[in-house]
Amino acid sequence: MPKGMLDEIDHQILDILIENTRTPFTDIAKKLHISAGTVHVRVKKMEELGLIMGSSLILDYEKLGCSFVVYIGILLNKTNQINLVIERLVEIPNVTNVHISTGKFNLYCKIRTKNTSDAKNIIFQIDDIKGVDRTETMISLEESFNDKNRLMHQIFNEL
Repeated sequence: MPKGMLDEIDHQILDILIENTRTPFTDIAKKLHISAGTVHVRVKKMEELGLIMGSSLILDYEKLGCSFVVYIGILLNKTNQINLVIERLVEIPNVTNVHISTGKFNLYCKIRTKNTSDAKNIIFQIDDIKGVDRTETMISLEESFNDKNRLMHQIFNEL
């Protein structure tokens, strides 16, 4: 993004939205001493630039009964099968993230399940996808932190 595209007010609006995407524009306006209409116009501008794409909802997976997290490295028979395998992975609701990668595996994915038994079934489903040569599984014992805010603040400070 070209330097100077966003000004200090835009940065302050983003800082507030990074902390809580559900903050009402009227609250942002009061805090920054500008009109809610100004906030709306600036957020709309950032959406049109593709800087803001929707908002996110943070779920408590433990309370929802899906706190067992597994990361799976997937080695394909041929790299030209990546898109076909991704299409199959998207069909499995427990697969929450998929990354095309370099190194030992062609793909890495994250799955969330209730327990080891459910994880085993999902892993077997992935192993059965045409084009998958083998998988390697890593169980997450605990998520120590999940913080996108620090990176966003650094990026905006560099703009």
